[in-house]
Amino acid sequence: MMQRKLLFAMTVAVATALGAGCASRSEQPTQRSAGEFTDDAAITAKVKTAIATDVGARAAAAVSVDTYRGVVQLTGFVNDRDTASRAEEAAKKVSGVRSVKNDIRLKSSS
Repeated sequence: MMQRKLLFAMTVAVATALGAGCASRSEQPTQRSAGEFTDDAAITAKVKTAIATDVGARAAAAVSVDTYRGVVQLTGFVNDRDTASRAEEAAKKVSGVRSVKNDIRLKSSS
């Protein structure tokens, strides 16, 4: 009798764990697949090239580009707002970019 109760409890625990695992899969996963990682790396390279081409090599060197699931984040320090805006516009033109978060800062004048 005790073995049956233990077996029943274990079965319920396993079923609950499996059900919870299935439920979490319906939500967006927090880790990228290998394909997503590769796509993001390609987008990052294309954005860096676009910034170098459209804004200049100096701006491309000053701006860091990170991509996560097609969302591009630009960071770094530039001399003026025009350069930051042009870098953002260059990034938006790249195929595969879903959105751009422009966190480029202006260098202080001092």
